[in-house]
Amino acid sequence: MNFSELKLTEKLLDGLYYMGFETATPVQEQAIPIILEGRDLLACAQTGTGKTAAFILPVLHRLSQKQSDKIRAVVIAPTRELALQIEQQVQAFAYFVDVSSVAVYGGGDGKDFDRQKKALVGGTDIVVVTPGKFIAHLQNKYVDLSHVEYLILDEADRMLDMGFLPDIEKIMSYTPKDRQSLLFSATMPPKIRELGKKLLKNPGEVSIAISKPAEGLVQAAYLVYDRDKAALIRHLIADKPSYESIIVFSSTKKKVSEIVRALSRQKYNVQAISSDLDQSEREDALRKFRSKETRVIVATDVLSRGIDIKGINLVVNYDVPRDAEDYVHRIGRTARADESGVALTLVNPDDVSRMMKIEKLINQEVMKLPLPDGFSSGPEYKITRGSHGGGGGRGRSSGGGRGRSGGGGRRGGGGNRSRGGSGGRGRSGGGGNRSGGGGSKSGGSKGR
Repeated sequence: MNFSELKLTEKLLDGLYYMGFETATPVQEQAIPIILEGRDLLACAQTGTGKTAAFILPVLHRLSQKQSDKIRAVVIAPTRELALQIEQQVQAFAYFVDVSSVAVYGGGDGKDFDRQKKALVGGTDIVVVTPGKFIAHLQNKYVDLSHVEYLILDEADRMLDMGFLPDIEKIMSYTPKDRQSLLFSATMPPKIRELGKKLLKNPGEVSIAISKPAEGLVQAAYLVYDRDKAALIRHLIADKPSYESIIVFSSTKKKVSEIVRALSRQKYNVQAISSDLDQSEREDALRKFRSKETRVIVATDVLSRGIDIKGINLVVNYDVPRDAEDYVHRIGRTARADESGVALTLVNPDDVSRMMKIEKLINQEVMKLPLPDGFSSGPEYKITRGSHGGGGGRGRSSGGGRGRSGGGGRRGGGGNRSRGGSGGRGRSGGGGNRSGGGGSKSGGSKGR
């Protein structure tokens, strides 16, 4: 469906035209009409499907119909990085409409807090917030949410995993009961359904099947004991000198620190990103990685969703994620926009069952590569009772030799492209993925 068929205001369509976008993605095609009708919405759609544009475009359409000096839309996101990215997309979409926005997040200094306070007191149209910092502003009693027309939760499953439910409910209590509420989640476990019952009234529903890995993505795994993981990851990076941008994912902050230390000892240009860093440090790390000043980023799953970084050559899963869907989000950082990429996963005995669930989800066997010369044999690819990572050297080497050392796979064609949203082309300036990136014309929000 063409965006012009979605009955959006001409000024929004002009912005999309200058950005080079004409065709809506499935989630945009299904969600935008429901939102324009004024109905609540429960939507299941993963990163990269264009979901940000799916809720921002109709909200901008409605807000641009009348002027106000009140806060009229609140978007809640789980992380500072995602809040900033959403607000940048708002700026890009709103280039030709008179709607203002601000991002409210923690980790800054007193000047950041004062800037956010000024925007909140002044009545910015759209506020994109992380729960904890926004609660701090609300408790100071200068934020008026009595005119809020839209309450939007993005990455709701991640927010529940992070323990934000009490904060979300508190923010809800400050808003009118007759608001329109939109809930977007990458997965739809029972706890999200329960939140939907609390938040939504007679909602429309949209469910976009989880995307399969892109065709240009080569996936492989190494069966390896924990004791050999640090040495293996050093070998993998040393073996790929042409790879300029590498992300290593780990499930815990402690492991992130351990990996960074192991790579730093080999003089690799490496930085960590986790919640242990303050906001300025995280932004600086991302800036250096985007500009290729830093070659390797080691991160928790804070980078696996919603963060747009172009040109990632390699993603390494230092451990298998607990949720199979998170694997898709992690490896989706590479092979974007018709590019090729490689995703490697290190599997210890305790992670075998999780890896099997991933293969079932993506309906594809991930090839098992033999460990490089000099490494002891890894575990077998089977579920064993009482197995523990880091144990002895039993078992055959790395999956019975099925893998090829070259990694195989097809090059080219980036499957599962989603073209809607505010990309990095056109007058709104920088960056952006296919699902709607974008920066602003001047780096600041309109109307602030």
